[in-house]
Amino acid sequence: MRIGWISRVLSWVAAALVGGVFGVAGTIGHSLMWGPVPVGLIVGAVACGSILVAIRALTHDRGATLAAGLGMIGMLVLISGEGPGGSIVVEDTLSGRIWIYLVAGLVLLAVAWPRFSRLPVRTDASPVSAAPPAPLITEVPTSPREPSLGDRTGHES
Repeated sequence: MRIGWISRVLSWVAAALVGGVFGVAGTIGHSLMWGPVPVGLIVGAVACGSILVAIRALTHDRGATLAAGLGMIGMLVLISGEGPGGSIVVEDTLSGRIWIYLVAGLVLLAVAWPRFSRLPVRTDASPVSAAPPAPLITEVPTSPREPSLGDRTGHES
């Protein structure tokens, strides 16, 4: 079934909006720590990576995945600067830097992942001067047993 360009563009817009929502949620929650465990980074990375994989798997379209990724990165850049009241969502800490590069890496990985269903199938080509294969054995030859031979050990039975 051929997908029209209108539905494709609408799917890109929807993917960008969904990516933006996940980008905002991950960016706001990335600094959550539970003791020494960066829970916000882990949950945000799993959520953003999962939505990218889901969009790629459901739409079979790199464009939709790229739109979702650009929505994530766009919202991350938009809200990571200093706000009008002086508040900063993404601080210049190790956690903030990891979050920025982690989102960019997830988007790059999801968009660049190859489509395995379209890879060419390799077949082994047989040489031109190859000998024909030997015929298959379809029956076992039997010969009547001579009573003088005995059993297989050479002794008379």
